[in-house]
Amino acid sequence: MGEVGKHGPGADEMRSYTADFVARLTARNRLPLDYSARSLRMVDFLVDGLRKGGADLEQARDTLFGLGAYVGEVLVRRAGAVWVDFDEHERTYFRQPVGVRMPDGRMWNPLGRVVNRFETGGPEASLQTFYLTLHGRARRASA
Repeated sequence: MGEVGKHGPGADEMRSYTADFVARLTARNRLPLDYSARSLRMVDFLVDGLRKGGADLEQARDTLFGLGAYVGEVLVRRAGAVWVDFDEHERTYFRQPVGVRMPDGRMWNPLGRVVNRFETGGPEASLQTFYLTLHGRARRASA
């Protein structure tokens, strides 16, 4: 996986960074980015479009970071995750500055998952499938 956003926002800035990114992206395009699990299919589509359009990793770096932030924010809003700054070891391992911690303590790397989708494509790298099969999500209380 390539490294994206080496010096991007910290964990405490990711929510506002993501909101600004989504506002810029949807200002020109009517994209259904509503922070739902279903919207991750659109993220798959957008990442595939960058790759198929011939962008290289460096050209797509900022957009991939923003899309990774969006995936992370879906995990925060829908799965009970919290943004965390990776320590030195985690930064080396994940090759990203921030990630999310699930309610059960598992750490995930949504920024890297988006880069992986860009680099490899294919259904096995789907961000929607990643969410739907994600371990450690908060269980919803029954009504």
